[in-house]
Amino acid sequence: MPAWAQSAWDEYAKRFPPELRIELKAVKTETRGSKTLASLLSAERDRIRAAITPGCRVVALDEHGSSLTTMALAQRVQQWQLGSDNVALVIGGPDGLDPSFKQAAHERIRLSDMTLPHAFARVLLVEQLYRAWSINANHPYHRE
Repeated sequence: MPAWAQSAWDEYAKRFPPELRIELKAVKTETRGSKTLASLLSAERDRIRAAITPGCRVVALDEHGSSLTTMALAQRVQQWQLGSDNVALVIGGPDGLDPSFKQAAHERIRLSDMTLPHAFARVLLVEQLYRAWSINANHPYHRE
């Protein structure tokens, strides 16, 4: 991950309150070599599944997922908190996520109608999660 992306992640992550703990688990992408796309995605899927705590609500970030406004994301975060769900928000590798993983996810959302580089998607996601928390907490970070 580029230094700027890690720095941005770290900056937002430290702002979250204890009741909305955020943790980053990076999963190594599969080396391409002569492997097929299906085998690459399958290997990455297995590593992602191994990194997700059992019982988590899985939300796959996918270009074909539901589009959410920031306010809708804030409502979703509030629902997750009220339901005491641990949530794993999963960003795929360069080739996306395995189709069976996306199908099995509890939800699929997209961050943008545009294609985003992985590092930027990570930063955008953490910023939007922080903004969603700030809306729910009436924190001045989000101003309408």
